[in-house]
Amino acid sequence: MLRQLRFSLYLAPVTITSATYQISSPDYLQCPKADRPEYAFIGRSNVGKSSLINMICGNQQLAKTSGKPGKTQMINHFAIESSLENQQKRRWYIVDLPGYGFAKVSQQQRKSWSMMIEDYLRKRENLVNVFVLIDSRHSPQKSDMDFVNRLGEWGVPFCLVFTKADKTTQAEVSKNVKSFLQTMRKTWQFLPAHFVTSTVKKTGKEKILAAVAVWNAEFEMGDDKR
Repeated sequence: MLRQLRFSLYLAPVTITSATYQISSPDYLQCPKADRPEYAFIGRSNVGKSSLINMICGNQQLAKTSGKPGKTQMINHFAIESSLENQQKRRWYIVDLPGYGFAKVSQQQRKSWSMMIEDYLRKRENLVNVFVLIDSRHSPQKSDMDFVNRLGEWGVPFCLVFTKADKTTQAEVSKNVKSFLQTMRKTWQFLPAHFVTSTVKKTGKEKILAAVAVWNAEFEMGDDKR
């Protein structure tokens, strides 16, 4: 709730001035130096993760998109620079993580990915927030709920991003978002912030960047109450 109040502090548009691919790492120990705030994106396979990252960064060629589930298999870092009106540029990372769900890979590969993702999420010291992507066209899915519950158990900060809002009616999106949050309320005392996005209509971008701007400022001030 505190985060949501702080978002309103940043009404000026945030502009990404540079977004470049940096490295793909097989585990968190080989990730870039933890010298700036970092934001991870994850969701079920084919939820639109790469398209969302590209929309946020204003570069359709940045993250590789594919109709084939399981395309992302490593921890992919993108170096970002952004500017806010009358303020210096901020340097931060976007991290594209492998999806969870129905990717057609072996059980051994699934287990390897799961361990890699858990180690990264629990041990990466500069990880500020995880954006968990949820397909807004569907009612609550067990795999999504299981994943956010694990984040809660691990104490990893996260928010929800409902994707593909242009693929169905606004009423259907609203119903599915409400249903997901209501399901969380059964076991969660406080709900995370959430965003509704469409990469086609480019909705949700400004609100996500405003949130990142607040967290970046808090990171630089050493505020551990994000």
